[in-house]
Amino acid sequence: MEDVEFEVAKQLLAIDIIKIQPEVPFTWASGWKSPIYCDNRKILSFPETRKFICRQFTKIVREKYPAAEVIAGVATGAIAHGVLVAEALDLPFIYIRSKPKSHGLENLIEGDLQPGAKVVIIEDLVSTGLSSLAAAQAVKNYGAEVLGMLAIFTYNFPQAARNFEEAGVELTTLSNYNTLLKIAHEKGEITDGQLTSLNNWRKNPESWGK
Repeated sequence: MEDVEFEVAKQLLAIDIIKIQPEVPFTWASGWKSPIYCDNRKILSFPETRKFICRQFTKIVREKYPAAEVIAGVATGAIAHGVLVAEALDLPFIYIRSKPKSHGLENLIEGDLQPGAKVVIIEDLVSTGLSSLAAAQAVKNYGAEVLGMLAIFTYNFPQAARNFEEAGVELTTLSNYNTLLKIAHEKGEITDGQLTSLNNWRKNPESWGK
């Protein structure tokens, strides 16, 4: 899996998915200041990386979750990736909204999900894990079983690991923040000082930059 982590991180850097700028940080919706921004939606515009991501997800589902009956994508960033994986595995696909639709049937989950179905959830990015776990809980509330969650990238926040452990949801990611920083530093894309700042942010993101 380590080889996959490095290859995914290298490809994300190569196609400019990852923006690293600790001197001019981004502001997240939560209000946190961040020295990094990961826009996995751009992966869909690069066929080779898109196909590589799909192959890795598909391999993990076959190896870890052979009993999977449904693939779910978390809206909106993981819908397309989830569809590609479901197609490769010839399985049904559903997607999970962040909140119920405000009109019509007011669905939180779109697609045909039956009680007892064994579901693998695809996510594009995991930060604290709260929104991802809310999607998993939505699937459970329908009476289905969450076998596990797969994500393209995680920031390696300690609170995310705790949140997934407490929720009893197994998370597998293709790459992660630690691997990304190692590659970027080795390639000279970030300095020693920037590396220190980026590591400090991961340890205490809510107060970094304030």
